[in-house]
Amino acid sequence: MKYLSVSITECDDRLIFAPTGTMTKHEAITSFDVEGGEITELLHETALSLSAALIVPKSDTVTLRYKICDDAKGLTYPLSAFVPRITRYTLPADELTVTSKEIARTAGGGSAGIAAIVEATEALFTYDHPKTRFNDGMDSVPLLSCGRTAGSCVDINTYLVASLRAAGYQAAYFYGYFFPEERGGFTDDGHCWVVTYHDGKYLEWDIAHHMKARLGPTQPGLNPRPGKRVAVTHSMGQRYRGMGLDCEVKVLGEPMRLQAPNQLAFVTLGAHLI
Repeated sequence: MKYLSVSITECDDRLIFAPTGTMTKHEAITSFDVEGGEITELLHETALSLSAALIVPKSDTVTLRYKICDDAKGLTYPLSAFVPRITRYTLPADELTVTSKEIARTAGGGSAGIAAIVEATEALFTYDHPKTRFNDGMDSVPLLSCGRTAGSCVDINTYLVASLRAAGYQAAYFYGYFFPEERGGFTDDGHCWVVTYHDGKYLEWDIAHHMKARLGPTQPGLNPRPGKRVAVTHSMGQRYRGMGLDCEVKVLGEPMRLQAPNQLAFVTLGAHLI
């Protein structure tokens, strides 16, 4: 049994909104509690079978504590993570659909088609954290076709999921924390990756880690960089309702502060895997 501990610093009277966890075929979050704060309500994303806690801070630091079961027996990825949904973060533009289908067809379809779409996506990006994302202000995920676009793991995986689904593949977006081996079970930001399911087999893809660590062309694998990761949520285009709130967010992965009614802002945090 392991624990994921996420500490939020510089807390004030603003409410904290945090995911309560999910599962993968590798581990499951089995419980969630809070130190330095009080859970006042659980809000639900019913279409995705996810929930989020609304927390009142009681001290300067609020710590979220996730209990993790890593006994893989009987664990699997949630089916809801693979169901295509019509959101501006996952809906491929018509041009992207045509191109993705052609990439997969040219590669011979099947698992070779998945690998070809991953390779094509990697060729379109350079790793960075741009102020403006390539799909900001758009109603669908556009085709990128000229040069390379600066993008973070979020941007790269937004494009990858939309491309894979456009070509007819089952693909899911997971968000959580990656703990590099050299940092001894600590990280200070979140991370996302993609999982495909084809011909009875799950494959995990992390293009961003291959880029950052200069590991060469992206290959399937949960941790291409040595370390451990924990998923706390999945899917893009989440909507949580309850307590008079109706919050829409791309993905509630890291905890956020409720700035104003239905408006969320990121927090300063540190995460430990114990």
